[in-house]
Amino acid sequence: MKRIYSVLVENRAGVLSKVAGLFSRRNFNIDSLVVGETNSSDISCMTIVSSGDERTIEQIEKQLNKKLDVIKVKTFEDNESISRELAIMKVKYNRENRRDIMENCEIMKAQIIDMSKNLMMIQICDTPERVSVFIDMLKSVSIVEIARTGTVALTKCNEV
Repeated sequence: MKRIYSVLVENRAGVLSKVAGLFSRRNFNIDSLVVGETNSSDISCMTIVSSGDERTIEQIEKQLNKKLDVIKVKTFEDNESISRELAIMKVKYNRENRRDIMENCEIMKAQIIDMSKNLMMIQICDTPERVSVFIDMLKSVSIVEIARTGTVALTKCNEV
């Protein structure tokens, strides 16, 4: 079972280390971790994706709430949130596969953001699952390099 945690923390040196240490000491796995400032420069938001059984998932939330630098912990269910991930990759191309790569980009709504004689740089911003599917689609060509962010997420807009 996977769970997304949105953790508001004080924006100070060492906070990331303390949170990572909590996961390490308790032998919890971090599948993905993204940290960025919020609209307040004093507060950062950590988006942590972790997996484990029901007990582990509950323990992670409880342990995060005990940390002094943690302001608020929210957990997101898949049906209550929107999540995205960004991937940028360089692929080798030639005359034979260039059209296929471009068609795959069009199908998956990825963008070619740079090109040279033999290399293409492609970006995709989508759900983590669709990013993985796109990378699998391009494995038949020569992927030279990939940079992939972790998951970012917010709860859906529920207007009253």
